[in-house]
Amino acid sequence: MAVSNEFILPPRQDGLAAWRGYDLQKQQKKWTTILSSDHVLELRQALIKVISGGVKMEDINKGNFPLPSLGPVLMDLQHELLNGRGFGLIRGLKIGNLTEREIGILFFGLGSYFGNARTQNAAGQILGHVQDLGGNGLDNNVRIYQTSERQTFHTDSCDVVGLMCLRRAKSGGVSLLVSASSIYNAFLKRRPDLLPYLFDPVATDRRGETPDGMKPYFEIPVFTWYRGYLNIMYQRQYIDSAQRFADVRQMTPNHVKALDLFDELANDPDLTLSMMLEPGDIQFVHNHTLLHDRTGFEDWPEPERKRHLLRLWLSVPGDRPLPDCFTERFGATTIGNRGGIVVPG
Repeated sequence: MAVSNEFILPPRQDGLAAWRGYDLQKQQKKWTTILSSDHVLELRQALIKVISGGVKMEDINKGNFPLPSLGPVLMDLQHELLNGRGFGLIRGLKIGNLTEREIGILFFGLGSYFGNARTQNAAGQILGHVQDLGGNGLDNNVRIYQTSERQTFHTDSCDVVGLMCLRRAKSGGVSLLVSASSIYNAFLKRRPDLLPYLFDPVATDRRGETPDGMKPYFEIPVFTWYRGYLNIMYQRQYIDSAQRFADVRQMTPNHVKALDLFDELANDPDLTLSMMLEPGDIQFVHNHTLLHDRTGFEDWPEPERKRHLLRLWLSVPGDRPLPDCFTERFGATTIGNRGGIVVPG
């Protein structure tokens, strides 16, 4: 891989998504939506409507999951995800007296106001489960969210990822966010000579979830600049493990230096924002502008108490255009119908 001498770096990013965690940490009310009693009642009524009507999970949408007063609030939050700071936290939903299936329906119905659900793994799940399955992140066929290890900052293969907390870990498991624009700005100031290497295609391991006819890895730059938008695609462990494939383009020392500095900046305490998701909390994150992470955790010994989150991958109507290279991972770049993991069967 080689950087062109004619490559021109995008300008400094000064949009609303170029925030610093240190500032937002003190402004939680700005990024937290507290559900009112009327909002909660609407959600419960929509839940009953779906269950009594025998609606399948994948068929839930805004039409059959009506939220008269909460719906506009969610649409405002969707706009904030795509055009503002890129994330939001929803609180106030009590789930203690609901079954896991009922909670899943609530989450899926609420998520339908943001976008269209996409499959998340080779099993074809559209409602994912984030749990420690006893895996080891060093195993090239294990995805990190299935372990108790720290994930490190990364993006998911969709426009927006939603997480809903069912149970917390005994300790740890803190959610972390960082702005890709703020990382870019810090990189531009500190090592502009290395920054072009992050615009080179880089191989990322699919970890065994390979679509028919595709390579076991995809090649998308960490940063792309397309139609005035700075986009991010990143998962360092999977970039490193992709180097095991014989036909993959090997990274130069400068590419490794650029990735190392990217990691350093992503973990800068001044840039990162942390939050602990409590049972019933729902977090939505825009993958094209932010990276997310989760600290390692110690779980409870009892199976019924173990940390458990639900996850949605969403393709969002009205989102930004993406360059053609995203087709390798997203399957398409069609707005509202892209992203997810599609494998035979």
